[in-house]
Amino acid sequence: MINVVVLGFDQALASAITGVVDLFAMAGVTWNRIQGEPTQPVFNTLIATHQGRNVECINGLKLAAHLSFDEIQHADVVIVPTIGGPIHQVLAHNPELIALLQKVHQQGWTIAGNCTGNFLLAEAGILDGKVATTHWGFKDDFERRYPEVKLKAEQMITRDENIYCAGGGLAWFDLGLHIIERSVGFDSAIQTAKAFVLDYRRDSQLSYSIMRLAKPHKDELVAQAQAHLEQHYAQPFSVEHLAETFSISKRTLIRRFNNALSIPPNSYLQSIRIERAQKMLEES
Repeated sequence: MINVVVLGFDQALASAITGVVDLFAMAGVTWNRIQGEPTQPVFNTLIATHQGRNVECINGLKLAAHLSFDEIQHADVVIVPTIGGPIHQVLAHNPELIALLQKVHQQGWTIAGNCTGNFLLAEAGILDGKVATTHWGFKDDFERRYPEVKLKAEQMITRDENIYCAGGGLAWFDLGLHIIERSVGFDSAIQTAKAFVLDYRRDSQLSYSIMRLAKPHKDELVAQAQAHLEQHYAQPFSVEHLAETFSISKRTLIRRFNNALSIPPNSYLQSIRIERAQKMLEES
């Protein structure tokens, strides 16, 4: 069995705890039942909290723990769920959890954080110099607080050595499926996704964050290029042509987009096209 420990704390997002416990519990089970085959559960998932006490999630749901932080002897994967409450308040109230992350990281255990839960990983210092993601809406706060982290907020899932990070709040299922694939194999992951009717291998948060990307910034040229792309998004595109339009080099254009928006021009255009397509579907 693959041993997973989910770390619980007050003001966590309940579904990021209970949902991932369900997902792992049913891996090798639900699909097999559908197919009329013997079940083959592969994960043993426990909830651990400081002193083994109950925790109250952001929705008021109280969860009981299987064990305390001190009682964790070994885990193949340690999961940190989404922070549902005020992020900085939760960070200040959980020094024991942060110390635990530092300890298990030193021991070489695999750690996986979801959404704003990745603030706890960063607070522990274990993301310094590593690629990570978080909820796209908290990108600026994360970058201000943890400049040593190589944040890729447009990505849904990141992996750097034995540390996994997932993006937006309900991306725990993306994270869980990714862990299933890495631990058991692709077949088990895709079977679990089909059994739970989940989209598998979502790569990007861009389609959810387009309005955020339109936020004001100080680069007037990039703002003009954004307006140009938003007006001409349906036309054929090349970075070279866009650079010529604004009389700068391709390299300079890409650099200024990355500095202002943290994504290159082609990714910005892709996000516009996705948003427009989604809007058309919603209105049809």
